[in-house]
Amino acid sequence: MSEILSQEEIDALLAALSAGEVKPEEIREEGQKLKAKKYDFRRPNKLSKEHLRTLYMIHENYGRLVANFLSAYLRANIQIKIVSVEQMTYEDFIVSLPAPTLLTLFTLEPLKGTAILETNLAFVFPVIDLLFGGRGEMSPRTRELTAIERHVLRRLNGRLLEQLTYVWSDVYPVTPKLESMETNPQFVQVVSPNEIVAVVTLATTIGETEGLMNICLPYMMLEPVISRLSATQWFAGAAEKEEKLEWRESMAKILAPVPVEVVAYCGRAKLKVRDFLQLQVGDVITLDSVLGQDLELYVDGLPKFKVQPGLSGKKRAVQIMEVI
Repeated sequence: MSEILSQEEIDALLAALSAGEVKPEEIREEGQKLKAKKYDFRRPNKLSKEHLRTLYMIHENYGRLVANFLSAYLRANIQIKIVSVEQMTYEDFIVSLPAPTLLTLFTLEPLKGTAILETNLAFVFPVIDLLFGGRGEMSPRTRELTAIERHVLRRLNGRLLEQLTYVWSDVYPVTPKLESMETNPQFVQVVSPNEIVAVVTLATTIGETEGLMNICLPYMMLEPVISRLSATQWFAGAAEKEEKLEWRESMAKILAPVPVEVVAYCGRAKLKVRDFLQLQVGDVITLDSVLGQDLELYVDGLPKFKVQPGLSGKKRAVQIMEVI
């Protein structure tokens, strides 16, 4: 892009050239330094550095949550740390994966598209060994997962995906849902090969075995929330959430002493006006509830609990069995 000089700047430049303060060769060298940058249209950068930085912070928390969950679930010391967040084409991501590996396809409702959680065998086999009562050792040889192992890992990976709900809550409320699992990367095609994806890489340490986890998020999935993937929006969302919690606690303190009416209905019956007018002492009215069935407890006219009738000392009482 050329820059237009004012008349004063032109006069000053000519005066400097005449006085020998500026040499024509220096001006040519400056012009030669301004070269166009190469741009690959097949691999466009759709995510800015700020977007990648925000994804880094989000999944840094994810690694911490997953490590705490697995340590408690497997009763072993497990460390998970984020390594990098990069954007690349889907084809480059698939080519970089080993075979076999465990690929978990999942959705983040209400966002459209399918994402991938890749856990390589250096992470999977020690986890399987711990689940089956071992010490978390790596398998001596690379092999395919058995049907039982895949079934067990499906349940476990479902729990790992649940952690995404918490770390994404400050940016956008999502609900992860496990769709399917594969072991061969070549059989997984969630987007076109040239589609840009964000790849989050996490390093895992189980005992003496080091492995990797990769989360592949297609750009088409992130596009609706791309404006929220900025550090300012992320911190603002966290501050807003904290402010809502404080407001909720203060409101709970204010409302705590307010009295409410609590009524437990033993049952209901419908009578005709003729039958109602003929009621006498000793008549029996059949209710629609069965003996031993839970009763409904109403709070200010709204059904809130399922209860069972009983006594507390010499007073009638109900025991809460279920929240409606």
